Amino acid sequence: MLRSIGFVISHKNNEQRRALLPDDLAHVRHHRKLYIEAGYGETVGYTDRDYKEYGVNVVPREEALACDIITDVKLGDADFLGEIGRGKTLFGWAHAVQMTDFTEACIRGGHTVIAWEEIYEDGRYIFYRNREVAGEAAILQGFRYCGRMPYDASVAILGNGQTAKGALRILHGLGAKVDVYGRKFEHLFRKKMFEYDVLVNCVMWDTSRTDRVIYREDLKKMKPGTLIIDVTCNQSLEIETSRPTTIDDPVYEVNGVIHYAVDNTPAMYPKTVSKLLSAGIAKLIDPLAEGKLPAHVKPAVVIRNGKIMREEILQFRQARGLYCG
Repeated sequence: MLRSIGFVISHKNNEQRRALLPDDLAHVRHHRKLYIEAGYGETVGYTDRDYKEYGVNVVPREEALACDIITDVKLGDADFLGEIGRGKTLFGWAHAVQMTDFTEACIRGGHTVIAWEEIYEDGRYIFYRNREVAGEAAILQGFRYCGRMPYDASVAILGNGQTAKGALRILHGLGAKVDVYGRKFEHLFRKKMFEYDVLVNCVMWDTSRTDRVIYREDLKKMKPGTLIIDVTCNQSLEIETSRPTTIDDPVYEVNGVIHYAVDNTPAMYPKTVSKLLSAGIAKLIDPLAEGKLPAHVKPAVVIRNGKIMREEILQFRQARGLYCG
């Protein structure tokens, strides 16, 4: 029996990205099993009628939440878990290690979580361009708060993955002097970080680690007005004083050091990113509806029927005395 798939509008601050656009519905067979929340495409230039033309159901939010599978771009920040029945399949960016309250709710609700951040195909993350946009967008917004143009700033990037690639693209384009510290050069970064005007964190942090890259005490050694752009946004992990901020209220200061830690920076460019998301998600709609996950998606099932499936999630919660089921 085919499963119904609901697409709901994220209520996270300024989250305007959408998971499925009408342009990609031509590649989907099971249109009648899709339930799109009314107004879903408006932020990226599509009307409800655009979806209806493909036979998709456009419905009130509560009907989308009643589906077997619920899709929310920023799933880990979902505010609807108390409104849905048990045993749902939840599909989106979950970040189940760091989003501890979300994970507990999923365990208690007996839900299954398919985490977008864990979907790789032939070794490459399927939404790698979203990571690049995260770095690009963070630089463009974050630099507004340091009082310097990029060409008048010395910058250190920690990490050399796709997010760092995006940050570096913008910084080089705007004339900044940039040094990149890959994972192997973490100790060198700690030694040299006090020399820079701006520090950009793009590292993929190992959540089993108990040490940090930047401690609260380190802030006292930094130049007054130093800006930390924390694109990774892991609260109190690799940067002790970091906590997620919002697009509307993106910065705060600790010991004279400015912290920028918006955790959904690509949402500032929803038209660009929604095209990337939709192209990937459209390929998964029919397998999801048919209950036949492709081989490369199966590892993204991080919680199954309320049971934690990934060792790193279990270890993180056990180490902190959090509920594990």
